[in-house]
Amino acid sequence: MASDPIDPASHGKYADLLDPELWDYIDKVNSRYPPEIVAAPIAEQRAVYNRMCVAFHQGRPEGVIASDGLVATASYAIPVRRYRVADKAAAATVVYYHGGGFVLGDLDSHDDICAEICAGTGFEVVSVDYRLAPEHLHPASFDDAFAVFEWIAATSTLPIVLCGESAGGNLAAAVAQATRHHARHAVGQVLIYPGLGGDETGRSYVEHAEAPLLSLADIDFYRRVRSAPGQSADDPTFSPLKDRDFSDLPPTIIVTAECDPLSSDGETYREKILAAGGRAVWREEPRLVHSFLRARVSVPRVADAFARIVGDIARLGASDGALISPSWGVKERSA
Repeated sequence: MASDPIDPASHGKYADLLDPELWDYIDKVNSRYPPEIVAAPIAEQRAVYNRMCVAFHQGRPEGVIASDGLVATASYAIPVRRYRVADKAAAATVVYYHGGGFVLGDLDSHDDICAEICAGTGFEVVSVDYRLAPEHLHPASFDDAFAVFEWIAATSTLPIVLCGESAGGNLAAAVAQATRHHARHAVGQVLIYPGLGGDETGRSYVEHAEAPLLSLADIDFYRRVRSAPGQSADDPTFSPLKDRDFSDLPPTIIVTAECDPLSSDGETYREKILAAGGRAVWREEPRLVHSFLRARVSVPRVADAFARIVGDIARLGASDGALISPSWGVKERSA
């Protein structure tokens, strides 16, 4: 899609804060999936988003094979895609929930990210094509996320690591909380710039309300689209930060972007887990924005962040969190 040259003045307070390579990525995203698309019909939003995902797709690493299947429930079959490294036995299973505001995304939209996690860890990765709003309001996406966890727990003996980005981070956290006492509970969870239903008067919500690629208005739109009539603000399967009990959660790593209104959710979630006696690390990646994973090839800062995330997943799956950090709970910052 052709686009007019971007006026640097339109970058506002972020003009000098973000690296030029990251601005190139942001401008490319906005040229392919413009902010005003949020006013278009959902079907059009999805079509434009899917074309953008194709444009950014990096292919699968050599040696990674993928197969599609269905997880049957009483009323619905949930599509999943399983990744594994050929001729190698996996030591753990990563359950991956994609982003997209609970409105966008599918097995193809995050295909290369899942494949690279598989290649980088050697673990099996199962990507979940949960039902989307507004056709399927809450708790449909959570129900699907939960059902796939239970299917994996029942059909595999491998340790389970929950992982999700953005909306998928919300689902991973909700599943971790719902299954904490399950006989096959997750050995860890990695949440990548998750939206956890935090206080919108908090630090990052105010400071970065108009951040590139995700604004406070966007967050409000996705929340409203997903909500069923009478949706309770205190439902922890909708907003994991609304839970009253954060004990017995698996070792947790939350990775957020500095220039993202959702970053405070990661900080708050870390604090609640620590206060309940659990283990959690929150890492706010400086000078990055929401949805930075797609820039991992073109932006060195993002490549480093993604490598750390893959390492986090690998350590959680291999050690139940014991080796994540010598000082659990200390906010980590990357240079």
